[in-house]
Amino acid sequence: MGVRIRGIYATALTERLSGVVQPSGAIAARVDGSLPSDPAEATVETTADRQGIGVHGDPERVAAVAERAADVGRDALRWSAALPAGAVYAGEVTETLGSGALVDVGDGTGFLPYGTTSRRIETGDALRVQVSEPAPPWVDDRPVLDTDVRLRRGLLDLVRGAAVDARGPTLVDVLPADPPEGWGPIWADAAEDEAHATLADALEAAGEVAAALEAALADATPPADHAPGRYWAGDATAWVWFGREARFALDDARASVTPTMPGHHRLKAATDAASPAVDFVEALCPAADGEFPFDAATRQFGPTEGDTVAIGHGKPDGRRLDLGPGEVVDRDPDGGLTVEREMSPGGTYDALGVEREAGDVAVTDFTEGRSWYPTVYRGAEGERRGTYVNVCTPVEIFPREVRYVDLHVDVVKHADGTVERVDDDELDDAVAAGHVPEALAARAREVASAVESAL
Repeated sequence: MGVRIRGIYATALTERLSGVVQPSGAIAARVDGSLPSDPAEATVETTADRQGIGVHGDPERVAAVAERAADVGRDALRWSAALPAGAVYAGEVTETLGSGALVDVGDGTGFLPYGTTSRRIETGDALRVQVSEPAPPWVDDRPVLDTDVRLRRGLLDLVRGAAVDARGPTLVDVLPADPPEGWGPIWADAAEDEAHATLADALEAAGEVAAALEAALADATPPADHAPGRYWAGDATAWVWFGREARFALDDARASVTPTMPGHHRLKAATDAASPAVDFVEALCPAADGEFPFDAATRQFGPTEGDTVAIGHGKPDGRRLDLGPGEVVDRDPDGGLTVEREMSPGGTYDALGVEREAGDVAVTDFTEGRSWYPTVYRGAEGERRGTYVNVCTPVEIFPREVRYVDLHVDVVKHADGTVERVDDDELDDAVAAGHVPEALAARAREVASAVESAL
C-alpha cells in the first residue's frame, strides 16, 4: 500500500517519497512507467492556493509522508488538522449565514453549504455531518461539511446510500468484487486506464473501510443527543507549507528526472497563469539553468509599480495574518519591491512603543529570497518614527501577495538611534511547541544577530 500524489509538486515528491502508486500519465512517463497502481493508503494533493500540500489517509502513513515532505527544506512547516478529511460528526448549528451555516462539531467549527441538504437549517439544529473539504491553517476558510457520507479513495469514491455505479452498472458487473451493501462507487477518470484486477483491489479495500464506518454509525447515538461530538475519525490529515528554500529543493528533485527551469515551483505557486509559460520554457529549452527570473516573472505576472499587494504574514502555528494592502512604489529588476501603506491611527507600533497617528506611512522593502525585511514608519511630516526589521522565512514576492512566515525574533531601531532585539523568548516557545524546527530557529537567530550588528 502506498501514496498517490497529484498537483504541481507531484514529480518532485515522487522522487523523494517511497511507495508512490497510481501515477498520472505524465509522472509515469518520467519514471519509465515503473510505478504500480496498487490501492493508496495516503493521498497527497496541492492546496488550492498552491502554497503547499495536504496529505490525507492512514494516520501512520500520513505522518510518515508529511514528515518526509517537510524535510525537503528548512522552511517547510507542517501541522495536523483538527478536522481531518472524512471525519463524521454530530454537529450543532451555531450560526446561519447567507449561503450556509456554521456548525460546531466539538473538534472545531465547519461550514455547511445549504445546498448539501434539503432540510431547512436553523440555529440550534443538530445533524450528522462529514468533513468533505478540510482547510489548511493558513487560509481564512473553514473546513467544508456535507450531510452525505462518502469515502474518497483515489481511483473511486464510495457513497453511502448510492445504489449503483455512477457510470452505469457495466463496470461493477464485470469486476470480481462487489461494493458493500448500501454503498455505490463513483470511479475516477483514471480508472478507465486500469486493469480490472486493480479496480477490484481498490473496490475491496474501500469496502473494508466502508464496513467499519457502517458499523460505527449503526449503533450511534442520535445527533440531538451526541452533538457536538465525533462518530468516526475519518482519514488523518496533515498540511505542509513550502517556503522558498523548500520550493527550490523540490526543483532539484524534479530536475533529476525531467528538464526543470530555475524557480519551477516558485513560479507555479505564484499563479495558475504561470504554469503554461513554465511548461513551454521547459519544452523549448530543456537545458535552461541559472538564476530565478524575477524580472521577467514580475513584468509578466506582477507585481510592478502602481499595483496593490497584500502582505501575507504567516505565523509558525499555521495562521496567516494580512498586513496589507499596500501600493508598490518601486520594483527593482534584481529582486526588490518597495511597498507603502497608510496606517490608521490608534494603538502602538510593536516593540517601538510609539503611538500610531493619523498620516503615518509604513514603507517596507522586500527582497526575494532574503530572510528579513525592514519597515520604516514615518509621520505625516516625513519624520522617522522608527524602523522594524522582521526576521522570517525567505521572502517570496507573488503577483498579489508578499509571503513568508514570521519567526518571532525581530530587531528594532528607535527614532533616537537605539537598537533593540526583541521576542527571542517567543521563538524559543515556538521551538518547544514543535512549530519551528531547530535548524530554522538557528537560522533566525543568526539573521537577527547579523541585522543587529548592521544597525
